Amino acid sequence: MRVLKFGGTSVGSAERMHALVDIINDNVPKIVVLSAMSGTTNNLVEISNALYAKDTAKAKQLIDTMYNKYKEVVKQLYKTEKEQTKGNQLIDSHFDYLRDFIKDVFTVNDERAILAQGELLSTALFHYYLEEAGVDSVLLPALNFMRIDENEEPDMKYIETHIQLELDKYPNCKLFITQGYICRNEFGDIDNLKRGGSDYTGTIIGAAIRSDEIQIWTDIDGMHNNDPRVVDKTYPIAELSFDEAAELAYFGAKILHPTCILPAQMRNIPVRLLNTMQPQAKGTLISSKATEDIFKAVAAKDGITAIKIKSVRMLLAYGFLRSVFEIFERYKTPIDMITTSEVSVSLTIDNVKNLDAIVTELQEFCSVEVNTDQTIVCVVGNFTAEQQGYAVRILEALKNIPIHMISYGGSENNVSVLIDSKLKKDALIALNKGLF
Repeated sequence: MRVLKFGGTSVGSAERMHALVDIINDNVPKIVVLSAMSGTTNNLVEISNALYAKDTAKAKQLIDTMYNKYKEVVKQLYKTEKEQTKGNQLIDSHFDYLRDFIKDVFTVNDERAILAQGELLSTALFHYYLEEAGVDSVLLPALNFMRIDENEEPDMKYIETHIQLELDKYPNCKLFITQGYICRNEFGDIDNLKRGGSDYTGTIIGAAIRSDEIQIWTDIDGMHNNDPRVVDKTYPIAELSFDEAAELAYFGAKILHPTCILPAQMRNIPVRLLNTMQPQAKGTLISSKATEDIFKAVAAKDGITAIKIKSVRMLLAYGFLRSVFEIFERYKTPIDMITTSEVSVSLTIDNVKNLDAIVTELQEFCSVEVNTDQTIVCVVGNFTAEQQGYAVRILEALKNIPIHMISYGGSENNVSVLIDSKLKKDALIALNKGLF
């Protein structure tokens, strides 16, 4: 059985939903994972923010605007009166549910329930359309089997057991539709896998059912060798290894959720990136197979803060690094890049929620310098110890770009540099010219 995940733009209109039928209706057993319609999750976040602020008038206006948009989708999506009626009843039910939150105190659990509505709507609307088109399918509620544990990680044992229980109810069905992004937490409350989590849902399900292939369908024909929004004449990469794809996703390639490769990699399930606008395009195949190309792609991660930490006590203090890392661990703040010398360490983070508290604790035993508006530029490829000359080519391409940090040797697939964000475009163009 295959798993096919479709993003928000792929289900972003009635027209796009119509087009999906040609892709999925091929008699191959599959689970189709859908995101919310494009723009919906942002709208639900706005509604939640208005409710937190007790701005009921704004919340009502946002809900009404979104309601009218979905009513128009129903009108365009279905041809028969029967499905139009079912679609309108579905919309009325979900938006009555949203309006009920205006009347009460708004909590974090309420917000999570609101954010789940996008995927619940898109999957039900699409399922009704399949009924109208005469395509047999089953709507599989993700909240019946998707669960995260106390560390907000997928509870794989639970997921494997419960998705199989759901599938076993329909032994003759070949097409299942389910929601991406949403799940339950350890307490059974509605929760989610954070932004971009529909990719993650797809690969978690693929791993749980031992799928023969996972397909992630977006509006671009595979992973490109550079950012097509910044650099002209980029091209899709035919093949990537799991490690290369994970590096690119983590360091800024928007086509993939940063954590989604791991479940597929652990079960050695190939992941194919495809384009709903060009279904015949080959896209990118991600697998365990390593390729010979030295340079594969470049990605950039914005919103980086650099922290330079220097010991003020003594050279080679044996507890220095441990003390530094314990602070970041205590505040659950991941570190992206790190370089060290005898008495100092420079590192980068992308989550500044607890930055002030972290700096305060660090200053108890070292001096601290913080620089914001930084970007990590990551060059991904096959950088084994036997390869020669690739570092020179990277640095030569960046000879006119001031570099604040270099991460080299921590991975056979990644050389990263830290630069000022204002120079990102120049750096990406320079690397495209120098490497490709």
